[in-house]
Amino acid sequence: MNVLITGATSGIGKATAELLAGNGFGLILCGRRKERLQQLQKELSQTTQVHTISFDVRDKKAVFDAIASLPDAFKQVDILINNAGNAHGLDTIDEGRMEDWDAMLDINVKGLLYMSKAILPQMVDRKAGHIINIGSTAGKEVYPKGNVYCASKHAVDAINQGMRIDLNSYGIRVGAVNPGLVETEFSDVRFKGDTARAEQVYQGFQPLKPQDIADIIHFVITRPYHVNIADLVVMPTAQASSTIVKKEL
Repeated sequence: MNVLITGATSGIGKATAELLAGNGFGLILCGRRKERLQQLQKELSQTTQVHTISFDVRDKKAVFDAIASLPDAFKQVDILINNAGNAHGLDTIDEGRMEDWDAMLDINVKGLLYMSKAILPQMVDRKAGHIINIGSTAGKEVYPKGNVYCASKHAVDAINQGMRIDLNSYGIRVGAVNPGLVETEFSDVRFKGDTARAEQVYQGFQPLKPQDIADIIHFVITRPYHVNIADLVVMPTAQASSTIVKKEL
């Protein structure tokens, strides 16, 4: 069984690839950082079949070319994990940068749509398949200065629901995993390399780890086929909402 993971070079994507490799899944790993993909392939190929493709999910042509280029052993994608996503900036709407808005909407929303569109024909033909969309608690509520990022993740929530409805007649499973605070490179990207500010996000409490989400994804994809985890929200125990986190200062 082949699993395609976008955003596989770090964080949740990388942790999921590592876990699934040890559980017998064939892996198609996608990301922008070619060197990281090559290193991951070298490591995981010792336990399973791995194919890597380096491209940007924002690039529509690159997405479809990449899927068309899959070798025979990886042509059939049984499970698509739409994991690639990001946040840029944490500004009020009036001070937000339009290039940040473009990046979030292009990657989080359009990139997810492009990948799904490229994979869906084969799932529809087989009347089988599984799509997991990695959302966020930001897709369930809006918090101060979250504006466009929250909008992008609300879009993922709506697309996930729409997919499940539209693909129901084909027997394709569709579900979302929506994490709260996970300690990854997420905050480094959001704060554009301001490491000190990024580290503060996870201080004073125990955040989720990428491996926690990988465990959940593994659970979701190994349920009997008549079971579909349609929409799952997971937060660290210390987090009650996007703005309420119990910290020991």
